[in-house]
Amino acid sequence: MKAVLFIGHGSRKREGNENILSFVEKVKQTIDVPIVETGFLEFAAPTISDGIDACVKRGADNVALVPIMFFPAGHSKIHIPHAMDEAKEKYPNVRFTYGRPIGIHPEMVNILQEKLADETMLPEEGDADTAVLLVGRGSSDADANSELFKLSRLLTEKLDHQVVEISYIGVTKPTVEEGVNRLSRLGAKRIIMVPYFFFSGILVDRMDEKLSAFETEYPGLDFSMTKPIGFHPRLEIILEERAKEALQGNASLNCDMCQYRLFAVEHMGIDHHHHHDHDHPHSHNEDKEEAVQTVKGERP
Repeated sequence: MKAVLFIGHGSRKREGNENILSFVEKVKQTIDVPIVETGFLEFAAPTISDGIDACVKRGADNVALVPIMFFPAGHSKIHIPHAMDEAKEKYPNVRFTYGRPIGIHPEMVNILQEKLADETMLPEEGDADTAVLLVGRGSSDADANSELFKLSRLLTEKLDHQVVEISYIGVTKPTVEEGVNRLSRLGAKRIIMVPYFFFSGILVDRMDEKLSAFETEYPGLDFSMTKPIGFHPRLEIILEERAKEALQGNASLNCDMCQYRLFAVEHMGIDHHHHHDHDHPHSHNEDKEEAVQTVKGERP
């Protein structure tokens, strides 16, 4: 029996986790699979292992893990595949497959265009006095960060070469503050910030604080901000595609034999369970830097 386990990142804020659970309940109606469960990477329950257990207890012998994440980064390249490795050992008679993150998909560009039109009245042909600032989560994975650049270019083309800049709320640069400063110096009279997050949570709260600060710091500019991506029907289409790919074994993201993931499991302590509260002092960014230095011979 087939099963799909959708995996959300998890948030310290209950509202964000409830949004994921509600969204998956809605997606269930469009996926022709008898078993659909949800698991969280961290901060919330059920965990990934809880979700896998639930699928197997309901009779699944073919489980597809599908990350509800925008871009392939550390969590989708390392932590989730490692959880799947553990599941394979625990349930040797169950087939486990892994789906791709959402990635760069035409429907995501359509979602952004629609949000800008519906929530900010930005015309389809764009506006010369307006600049769009696309705000990503930010990652220590340069490959994941580069995906936001590609998305911004596709959105620019979709909006007839509307100015679209990118920034990140954490981990890497340019920061949101640097993005706003650049657009201000380029002469923008109106800046629309687009938080490229799934649902409400800590990051959206931070964006609200930043919006208020910008309105004070730049009194001559008109600021506005869209809502996060949220429950969009087009997102359901993408996740349905990702689930079908995973169940058929057609997903192109292959982490089973990734040399970087295997190195990380051996040298970065990735074998610890990732559903903790992150109260311990280490950071994943520090783990990555240590691994890179070790590969380069900079550490014993």
